Amino acid sequence: MERDVFGPIQVFNSALTADAPRLCSAFRFESDFVPMAKLTVKDLNVRGKRVFVRVDYNVPLEEKDGQMVVTDVTRIKETLPTLDLLIAGGAKVILAAHLGRPKGKREPSLSLRPVAVKLADLSGYTVNFVDDCIGEKVERAVGGMEPGTILLLENVRYYNEEEANDPAFAEKLAKVADLYVNDAFGAAHRAHASTEGVARVVTRRGGPCAAGLLMERELKFLGDELEQPARPFVVILGGAKVSDKIKVIDRLLDKADALLIGGAMAYTFRLAEGHRTGKSLVEPDKADVAKAALAKARQRGVKFLLPTDDVVAVPVQIGQLDKKGRPVVEYQGIRTSSDLDCPADAAGLDIGPATVEAFAREVLRAKTILWNGPMGLFEDKRFAAGTNAVAQAVAVATQQGAKSIIGGGDSVKAINRAKLGDRVTFMSTGGGASLEFLEGAVLPGVAALSDKACGCGCGH
Repeated sequence: MERDVFGPIQVFNSALTADAPRLCSAFRFESDFVPMAKLTVKDLNVRGKRVFVRVDYNVPLEEKDGQMVVTDVTRIKETLPTLDLLIAGGAKVILAAHLGRPKGKREPSLSLRPVAVKLADLSGYTVNFVDDCIGEKVERAVGGMEPGTILLLENVRYYNEEEANDPAFAEKLAKVADLYVNDAFGAAHRAHASTEGVARVVTRRGGPCAAGLLMERELKFLGDELEQPARPFVVILGGAKVSDKIKVIDRLLDKADALLIGGAMAYTFRLAEGHRTGKSLVEPDKADVAKAALAKARQRGVKFLLPTDDVVAVPVQIGQLDKKGRPVVEYQGIRTSSDLDCPADAAGLDIGPATVEAFAREVLRAKTILWNGPMGLFEDKRFAAGTNAVAQAVAVATQQGAKSIIGGGDSVKAINRAKLGDRVTFMSTGGGASLEFLEGAVLPGVAALSDKACGCGCGH
């Protein structure tokens, strides 16, 4: 038996298949977190049942004309297939979600009421809303539900007990649940009451707990599809910190044919190679980690491409604070630099045209592409060219037959901004969850779901 280096998935040598019944018990223990070993919503009989569905409706909101409105509907739209299936099956659908970080207080700007309005608009269903997630008000609302209807509960993080995974709070949430479905991959890496505790309660009562269709797809593409990727397998990693992605880098060096590194994290690698980084965002304490990754890439024969040029600018604080209380920075003297030593007064903010060309060349050769993290400060259009060019290359490669998987967070935001979302294979809705899953971590929200019967005769 050989453990695949990518994720918690077991791969058996064909010579061992005759021993499957004997090995199954050990396999089930090791593979509790193999995505397709879990029950899915397609396996459930939901007619007339109260189905408690954890969704990821942590969506951006803005105030317009005195009302909070949803500004990006991606996460809501991704749940519609699961809701359609449940409604068609005659379920009473009870939706639970979090929004922002209200820290146990009723913060009106973080109410899910606007999400209920947007969900109704997108789905065509009547979506009722209750301004609490536990208690008599919720029980009355659920008691009045008919099969084929939807109720959205208020923000579960209005209670500190949610993030504490308080057992008593989980019991209160689960009081209205016959079945549990988790379709919130983006929150599955947290052992919270609504993602893990409720599932444990429902399981203890003998009820099934299943993955929703979105959860199933996330695990399929981030797990199964990358278990044995078509080659060349090209990984594009960006973002701010090496420390956020070093475990992913280490695992992918055992799997990928090429790693392309952009974003601020590239400067820690430059520092590791002895170059000056100016005022670029860098992690000096991770230089040794970067050196080890470079050495492993050489040892494994993996192409490890770092930027050969970049767009730099001089950051100047202007004495003002933004809405979050952070100093406002203006960038002056924007220019392209081919010097691997960043000027002392400047910061690197995007990859340059030569790097774009080199990265695009690798991407266009790929048969499988994984992208997680932007190539620069793409929120500022002056530093978005590198990220946009990589997005375009990924889209073109996909149209030529490659399988492209966008690993959540800012990468998805960048693809959507470039209006290329319909030209890639799969976009994950998970940020931190995607990274942790790619690292091979156990996701509590997945682990808590019911296992499928394995069918080998062992009794599992």
